Amino acid sequence: MAPGRPRTVAAPVVAAPALSAPLQAPAPTVGGDVVELGGLPRGRVELVVIGASTGGPDALHHFFSNLPATYHVPTVVVQHMPPVFTAQFAKRLDAVSHLSVREAQGGESLEEGCVYLAPGGKHLVISKRLAQPLGTVAIYDGPHENSCKPAVDPLFRTAAECYGSGVVGVVFTGMGSDGQLGCRALQAAGGWVMVQDQPTSVVWGMPGYVARDGSANRILPLERMAPDLARIVAR
Repeated sequence: MAPGRPRTVAAPVVAAPALSAPLQAPAPTVGGDVVELGGLPRGRVELVVIGASTGGPDALHHFFSNLPATYHVPTVVVQHMPPVFTAQFAKRLDAVSHLSVREAQGGESLEEGCVYLAPGGKHLVISKRLAQPLGTVAIYDGPHENSCKPAVDPLFRTAAECYGSGVVGVVFTGMGSDGQLGCRALQAAGGWVMVQDQPTSVVWGMPGYVARDGSANRILPLERMAPDLARIVAR
């Protein structure tokens, strides 16, 4: 099968992340230079969508603990993780972040300064309604995509449909190609994409697929991702 082509397969056996002890920010790993591939977002950033998998819990811990209190853009996250563990993970991110981080329940209106984490075992998508100018999140129990549920591609696709050039996609370390087609959709809609670089990724699968596909505007090390995103959305 060609790289990046979506497929539906039986659910894999997924090992639960070790969350019995508090997450610790990873020791800083020096990445390479920031690689600029496509300028800056065209206009005001209204939504940030994030995808992560293997190595993602520590990367997201580092990322959200370094976002400043001035960061205000609604943010939606898919971390490949089984059911039950996502609620606990959201609480741990909330404890280290200036933002309000919660596990999405479905039907919530997007709010500034809030982060919505996809629940394990369900897909999370975006809808935009006239009565809710910032949009809402929806959860559905559809088939796996890229062997994953939640999957990054459904989130990114619907964000592109609802927000167009007003959305920024961020892809962290992870195994596989989930997010590649979603980033294509974001680019086609005028959105902007940043991905984690190879030296600071546990597995340069997801961000690597996006980078090689030509769908990344910027490739940068983990330690630069939070400050760079904060500057971009504050423009």
